[in-house]
Amino acid sequence: MSDLTGKPSLLDRGQALGLRFITKAGGLEAMKNPKLRGRVEKALYRGAKEGFRVQTAAGRQFAKKPSSDSPTRTSPTKPRREFDLTPTEDQEMIRGVARELAEELLRPAGAQADTDRQIPDEIRAQAGELGLATLGVPSDLGGIADERSAVTGVLVLEELARGDMGIAVGLLASGAVATAIASYGDATQQQTYLPGFTDENAPATGVLALMEPQPLFDPFRLQTTARSEGEDLVLNGIKALAPGADSADLFVVSAMVDDEPRLVIVEAGAQGLEVEPDPAMGVRAARTGRIHLIDVRVPRANLLGTAEDHRDAVRRGRLAWAAAAVGTAQAVLDHVTQYTVERKAFGEPIGYRQAVAFTVADIGIELAALRLVVWRAASLLDADRDASAQIAHARQLAAKHGAVIGSNAVQLLGGHGFVKEFDNERWYRDLRATGMLEGGLLV
Repeated sequence: MSDLTGKPSLLDRGQALGLRFITKAGGLEAMKNPKLRGRVEKALYRGAKEGFRVQTAAGRQFAKKPSSDSPTRTSPTKPRREFDLTPTEDQEMIRGVARELAEELLRPAGAQADTDRQIPDEIRAQAGELGLATLGVPSDLGGIADERSAVTGVLVLEELARGDMGIAVGLLASGAVATAIASYGDATQQQTYLPGFTDENAPATGVLALMEPQPLFDPFRLQTTARSEGEDLVLNGIKALAPGADSADLFVVSAMVDDEPRLVIVEAGAQGLEVEPDPAMGVRAARTGRIHLIDVRVPRANLLGTAEDHRDAVRRGRLAWAAAAVGTAQAVLDHVTQYTVERKAFGEPIGYRQAVAFTVADIGIELAALRLVVWRAASLLDADRDASAQIAHARQLAAKHGAVIGSNAVQLLGGHGFVKEFDNERWYRDLRATGMLEGGLLV
């Protein structure tokens, strides 16, 4: 069935994506749960689009498609009671699929991906079939979102980071760009760039680059600049620790424009744009890179959103990193709880020792506090309320307690915590990133 323009109708696209989703998700262990499978079938019957897609396609050309229409946005999340943080049935379904993806694919591949600084092709292919890049793109633009939900994004990030944070960041980097264009872009920008990210065969890749290589970096006091020359902007500066920068088709960078921090769209291949490796202590599987902007000229029409949209992107990015900290900290707690019960010294489990038990309890308390603040901040965003204070709290907790949780886990394992045979040393390095990195992720 098609509409009057000859294009497939929304119903057809929903059914097609639904069939693709159930085909791929049907093999996951979680789908053997009758209750979960019933929810999937119910969601598909309603035409919901809970699929995911991510893959790379370097060298893509974006054909400008002018539009005089208003930009398409996801509808606001339906209001809920502020303190009712219980995920909806649809959110639980997506969360369950993300958990299975993390347990079956991300966790086993985490150590090697960290060593190689590369996400295995088979993981990109299998995760790409599920469509992560369009989680924040409206269904009318080819995405899977019927409403923009920070809570859904937080839940997915948490589960994937529980498998491996580096791989999760690498897989979701393109989704941050697609979400930014869908949320802040005008109709022309949406029509020009989003079809590349919703392409089922070879989705475009992108990176939201805010970080700069300077001490005590402040995303609102940027050294990257964009000066006006006629109808163009000329960008100069350096962006650091950008996930997947070496293979990105599209960059969304922050720069000072007329003394205000703004987001600017830059296509790969622009003259003066250079990318080099920028390996980091943690999230190594995300293959972070450094972006040099040397007199890069782009049309002024490539400005994305407003100065307030830039502030919104910074806040939502910080919340996303805090959610990633929750997921990895949960992996830490799961492991040390089991280890301290199974590991014996002097004829009894080391967990019977008061100091050990108290340390594990501290990890559980700090994790519960961080999760509560992250979920509450996301719920405030979905209610279209000011969440800046809650996001600042989440950022501070991730910076302070994330590192402590990782360090305590290494200490509990003793020598085992310092070797690569166990995942704790990688989790510690990854958790250090969550309280300092900017951009790369968006909910």
